[in-house]
Parts: sequence; C-alpha cells; structure tokens
Amino acid sequence: MTNWKNINVLILGAARQGIALARWLSLHGSEVTLNDARSVDELSAAQESLKDTNVKWVVGSHPIELLKDIDLLCISGGVPLDLPIVQEAMNRNITLSNDSQIFMQVVPCKTIGITGSAGKTTTTSLVGEMSKLTNLQVTESPTWATFRRPRSFVGGNIGDPLINYVDEMQKDDIAILELSSFQLEQMTTSPNIAAILNITPNHLDRHGTMEAYTNAKARILDFQSAIDVAVLGFDNAGAWSLQKKVKGKLSAFSLSELPKNINGAYLKKYMLMLRDGKKEIKLLSREKIQLRGDHNIRNVLAAFTIGYAAGFEITPMIQAVEEFRGVAHRLEFVRELNGVRWYNDSIATAPERSMAAIHSFNEPIVLMLGGRDKNLPWADLAKLIHKRVKHVVAFGEAGKMIHEAVSSIPVKRGADVHLAKNLKDAIMLANKVAVSGDVVLLSPGCTSFDEFKDFAERGESFRTWVLEL
Repeated sequence: MTNWKNINVLILGAARQGIALARWLSLHGSEVTLNDARSVDELSAAQESLKDTNVKWVVGSHPIELLKDIDLLCISGGVPLDLPIVQEAMNRNITLSNDSQIFMQVVPCKTIGITGSAGKTTTTSLVGEMSKLTNLQVTESPTWATFRRPRSFVGGNIGDPLINYVDEMQKDDIAILELSSFQLEQMTTSPNIAAILNITPNHLDRHGTMEAYTNAKARILDFQSAIDVAVLGFDNAGAWSLQKKVKGKLSAFSLSELPKNINGAYLKKYMLMLRDGKKEIKLLSREKIQLRGDHNIRNVLAAFTIGYAAGFEITPMIQAVEEFRGVAHRLEFVRELNGVRWYNDSIATAPERSMAAIHSFNEPIVLMLGGRDKNLPWADLAKLIHKRVKHVVAFGEAGKMIHEAVSSIPVKRGADVHLAKNLKDAIMLANKVAVSGDVVLLSPGCTSFDEFKDFAERGESFRTWVLEL
C-alpha cells in the first residue's frame, strides 16, 4: 500500500508503537481510531501527545463494534492475539499489520532486521554504532560546498519506533531494526539483511509452543529475495536449523571456527576473525571487548557479520566494538559496596538469559530471581544454580515457584535459597547475605509485570535502591 488517504485503520494498544503509528497514519490521511483497554486517567499523557491530530479514541475495553468499516487492524507489540476483537477481525478477513510492517512498506533505504531470544538489543545497538562511525568516515568532497553524509536510524522494538522518522529518510541512509516475535507475526516484508541470533524457550505464554514461537521468528526470512542476506547463529540449534529457509546469501557467527564453506565472524583462540570466501580478516582480540560473558562475544561476532554484509568498513567497526560499553539493564555494573559488586541484568526475562548471565562471572554469586513467570522450563537453571551460585533470593509473584524449583534439585551441598516479598525486600536480603568478593546479580528469569510496567522500570528501581544502600 502506498496511498494511505481515507483508509480506515483501527490500532489496538496506545503505548509507544501505537501512538507513533497513529500519528503517522493520521498525517498521511488515514481515518485512525486508537483503542486501549486502560482508563482515561491512565491514558491522559498518551491522549495529550496526539491532541494535534484527528485520531479518535476508544478506551476502557475492546468493543467488537469498532471493526465496522475497518480496512486495516494494527496490533501493538504487547497486545495478545487471542483477544476477541482480534479473533473476530481474522474471521472477517480484515488485514492485520503493525508499525514495523508499515514502516517496511514505505522505507526508502536499505534495512537491517535483528531478532533472537536473547542479545538482540545489544547487537542492534552495536550495529548502529558501527554504522554511525562508518558514515563519519565519508569525507567531504572538495568540489562541493555541502555534502550529505548517509545517516543511520536505529529503532523498532527498542527506542523510538522508526515510523516516526521514515518521512525524513533518504535512499542512501540505513535503518537498523530490532524485531520481536510479536512484531514479526504480522509482517509480510523482510529486511535486506535479516539476522536470527538464537532461538531458545521464551514468550510461550504468548505463542503457546516452541514451534509457533520459532515460526514467528522465522518470518524475518520468509519474504527475502535472492539478493538479500541472512545471518544465523551457528552455535544455536534453533537459529541454525532455519538455514533451509534462506533465499539469498547465508552468513553465520560462532565462538568456534566456522566450516570453510561458510562466511562470517568467529573466534579463533583469543582472536575475532572474519571470513569472506578464502579471505580471512583479523578483527581484534577478545580482551579488548568490554562486555562480559561468552553470550556477549557472540553478540559482537554477530554485529561484525551483519556490519560486513552491510558494507561497513572494518576499521570503524573495530573502533565501535572497542568503545562499546553495553546497554542499560544488560549486565550493567551499578556499584561496589563493602567489596560486593552489584549488577543489573533486568532484561533477563527468561531462565535461559539468567543462565547466560551466571556464566559471565567466576566470582561467588548472590542471584536475584523473580517477577512473573512465562510458563518456561526452570530445571536447567536450577541445576546450574547449584553448581555456580552461592545464594538465591527469590521474590515477587513467581518467588515461591522459583524457591520450589531450585530447592527440589537433589544435591548434597548447593545454593542457599531465600524468599523475599518484592524486589526491594530482595535487595535488602541480598545485601545481608553477600560478603566481600561476591557479586550480587539481578537476573530475574521472569517478566516484571507483577510489580513494574516493564524490565526498564524494574532495572531503574534496582539501580536506585542499590545506590541508596
């Protein structure tokens, strides 16, 4: 679709994605209704932000009557597909879409899309930094008084939705998107470079089965062409199993040397390498990377593979990696107090991510787990805890379940398990049991929705309360 004028659009969800899309569609002549189940009071700030548009609001519920005369139903990321209004829209064959799909329909420049169960925000942010430094390498022509450098736009599931900026993008720019499984479910357009970092159990409360979750992730590849590039995590069975879906060029990344017939980035002893055909390029030594853990080395390797496929220069990519200190709430160092180092890994909303965080430390760990469970398996994390963790402080809605899952593992001598009511109580308890030389690690393995609006608010609260100790 290229002409949005007089199209009747219903948008479900008035968070940042829904608001951004409502504004863009309204400015392009669509008749937009924005619907959210929250109350008028809860949505006052959102309504104020759109007061200069002709967007109509329906709040408090999702009445089926809103589907009358609707041409397009757009679903924000957090809106479940089993809502009666969504199911009825499907029954009526109303087209489903979202802000990322509409962005991909109208974007004038090349696109990079990055998805995965873990690491996509770090990788997307790092690719963005690589792109910015590459663009800065473009020198001004002495012939012309003005010269426009290409620009990089980073967003999607992180930061601002890129639909906010699509009208100012030009052909030589590049758009780098983090894409969630929720967004990909409605998408029928794929990016020019599509990366799947890994697929491990996550969001099964939304998708139901691993097969459905994997299929949602795989849609990032489904609409590519023969001239596009797919980047898959070689070390992860879920991601690498999708190679049969690749329609264009295939690249990979790995903590071990890749097979000779596969291009991409890999770790060779302590050196990060890049293969392009028979050519091997030395990048940098592992010790120059400021991020902790093997999972972050994989993220860096993924970023190099993606950046090289996009045509970024090697030198600015290396510079970006050397300068990159990570993203908030992802193994973020908060402070050291009485010899105890506190880390904020609030982004870890699945047990697999908590396991990756544990593997990032050699020090004794006081691990804080809790929040709202997503119906994910806990057995592997519980076993690892008894091998690598000194104390567990379980908290929140899932606290008792976590306490039982960890305590039920038969071991002679393992982690001590403590139970706290909420995050603040858990901090106080962790501070009580930690001793000099320990690491206190908030890596919850659960969502934050029992106590906070999102993982970022949980991480910011953790940071604030830890700094007050």
